[in-house]
Amino acid sequence: MLILASNSTTRAMILKNAGIEFLQKGIDFDEQSVRANTPERLVCAIVKGKLERFMSIYGAKDNILCADTVVVCQGKILGKANDFHEARQMLELQSGNRVDILTAMIYHTPSLYLEELAKTSYYFLPYEPEDLQRYLDSNEWEGKAGACMVEGFCKPYIKNVSGFESTAMGLCVETLYPFLEA
Repeated sequence: MLILASNSTTRAMILKNAGIEFLQKGIDFDEQSVRANTPERLVCAIVKGKLERFMSIYGAKDNILCADTVVVCQGKILGKANDFHEARQMLELQSGNRVDILTAMIYHTPSLYLEELAKTSYYFLPYEPEDLQRYLDSNEWEGKAGACMVEGFCKPYIKNVSGFESTAMGLCVETLYPFLEA
């Protein structure tokens, strides 16, 4: 059985929609404590830290899946917004710009170790101020890297995309699927 080592409802939804059976066991991990000099290294280090934390609590006997996502816009790494004001700043930066969403994933089983870094790039049209305000007021941005929700608020503003939507949502299921053990 696959264990999703994450509290993310979105990652759970991705697995469920792909027809992948799993058990979700969330862990607490301080992502803010991780430092790296590039977004790629940062997201990979966070995922490794999550896996190590999970294994220190539950052991390594199961098929474990960990993932994390960062958003990059104009050279700035955008993690999860701490509050409404920070979410607004992140979204205003993304409005009318290119946004790269990086998702790192580790799939660890007793016989396999798969580590992947995937990127999906979006080119967004400028956000309408009223739509942005409604989205911020909804609090749907909470827990989302860069406060970005490509499957929701951002969807009508997508001008162009390169990559998988699942990567942008937090888990590249297209890469994972062929490696799942029966």
